[in-house]
Amino acid sequence: MNIHKNARTTPHSRLLMVRRVLDEQQPARRVAAELGISERTVRKWLARWRAGGEPALNDRSSAPARSPSRLPRAITDAIERLRWQRLTGPQIARQLERPIATVGLVLRRLGLGRLAALEPRPPAVRYQRERPGELIHIDTKKLGKIAGIGHRITGRRSGMINRHHGIGWEALHVAIDDASRLSYSEILPDERKASATAFLGRTLAWFARHGVTVERVMTDNGSAYRSHAFRHACAAAGLRHLCTKPYTPRTNGKAERFIQTVLRECAYARPFACSQDRAAALPRWLHLYNVHPPHAALAGRPPITRLAMNNLLGNDS
Repeated sequence: MNIHKNARTTPHSRLLMVRRVLDEQQPARRVAAELGISERTVRKWLARWRAGGEPALNDRSSAPARSPSRLPRAITDAIERLRWQRLTGPQIARQLERPIATVGLVLRRLGLGRLAALEPRPPAVRYQRERPGELIHIDTKKLGKIAGIGHRITGRRSGMINRHHGIGWEALHVAIDDASRLSYSEILPDERKASATAFLGRTLAWFARHGVTVERVMTDNGSAYRSHAFRHACAAAGLRHLCTKPYTPRTNGKAERFIQTVLRECAYARPFACSQDRAAALPRWLHLYNVHPPHAALAGRPPITRLAMNNLLGNDS
């Protein structure tokens, strides 16, 4: 039971006052004075005890016994039925001749406040490739440029001129192997086709230095990845280019999740004096991510161990 912090009585103290009055024959006025409550309160709990015994000493619902203005059940059912026909709140209100606010309140109470609630979420489809290099997830994330530590760190706010207004953006490009979670990343000036294509080439070279031959790459449907330059680069490297389902970022979920890790543990982990300092910190953090920390999806092992295990199995075969 969640007792209010200022409650004067609890089920235990109510039972105590009943026993003092009935068993010990103490006057209700004296019991009330000892417990710091009114005599009327003592007599109220005595009456409830006589009506229902010890269970009656528990808190009752604060809902009124009668609600003459409560919406009839038939109207509530009609609102729900029309909602399942994908009618909007105002349409339902006009059809039933009810206030829009009332219809909105009922829809929220039923958990149907948004039309998206009518369509259950599809079950999560989790997959993992068997061999490193079978599939590389690639994605980008905009980062605001840094030209000095701002007011959130220094605390200087009032009267200060925003010297960094309109400083611009740069792009975090990430690539993560589906099987091993081995990852490569760079911070580039933008996310256009030239940068994306050049990043792809350096990504393939980086994975090749680790003994991984990339077979497929998966990206979203951004213009850089749909460009002829990126398409020709994939064809020249013998890669199969897969695109995610439109408006479904979870299709490329491993890259999306890795971006959040980079932001939390590196890009926004500490204040940087400039963008160059943040870009210089990324390779050091990337090495730690690949080699040292345990990964939940790899049974607590870092990504590099998955790569070593695969090479050992390949040598045995």
